[in-house]
Amino acid sequence: MSAPAACTAPATPATPAAPAGVRARARILARADGRGTTRLPVLEGEGPLAVRRTRAGGTEARVTLVGAMSGPLGGDRFTVRAGAEPGARLRVGSAAATLALPGQDKAEARYDVRLTVAEDAELHWLPEQLISVRDSDLRVTTRADVAAGGRLVLREEQVLGRSGEEPGLLTSRLTVRVAGRCVLDQELACGPGAPGGWDGPAGLAGMRAVGQLLVVRPEFVERPPAADPFAPGAAVLPLAGPAALVTAVAPDALRLRALLDAGLAALAAA
Repeated sequence: MSAPAACTAPATPATPAAPAGVRARARILARADGRGTTRLPVLEGEGPLAVRRTRAGGTEARVTLVGAMSGPLGGDRFTVRAGAEPGARLRVGSAAATLALPGQDKAEARYDVRLTVAEDAELHWLPEQLISVRDSDLRVTTRADVAAGGRLVLREEQVLGRSGEEPGLLTSRLTVRVAGRCVLDQELACGPGAPGGWDGPAGLAGMRAVGQLLVVRPEFVERPPAADPFAPGAAVLPLAGPAALVTAVAPDALRLRALLDAGLAALAAA
């Protein structure tokens, strides 16, 4: 005769495992020193997000993001926060293009950027291109909060695949608030799994590079820029606030950069 089975508690449902991948953050804070220059009381990064102070130009502080390892890969979560306090001038760039890569973890990778610009502060966010590699899956979210009287120049460039390669899935959302008011909230999805039509005539029309450049200036309150389709595939669009958006599509990254630079020059001359 067999022994009675031991009394056991009901099995607890297994908690889904958190996606594998790297968690990394970087923080940059610019502060006016009262003597006409800007210092960086906070400048820190983790893992693949290395931040380096570079030679200052005039009154502004300059920082370069350096990729210390490959990524983002599947399952990675990167967050970058950059802020300019009242009177500060900050310019942030990157040392090279960012490659969204597939990883062993098939989960979506995320890259979140949070920018804050105080009154009478100025922030230039000018990273190099983001390249969506085949079989990758990346969601980028960028949110900028600009106080009344603040200035912002923000550039985003996405390249769909390396040379001769199909892209991965890339979803990018950009939200901008000026003085608490939303002036832009848009999302773009490209690549396998994106909503149909992204590569058609109403989307990228077969182009491999897409980008935008957002400019916030107090002067636009009194003198808003006019809508201007200044080149094939590119246009300047005024927004509902002291801001303007340059959008462009191009066959490659070099042409895309030229179009965005031309749009910025047109706004400077307005």
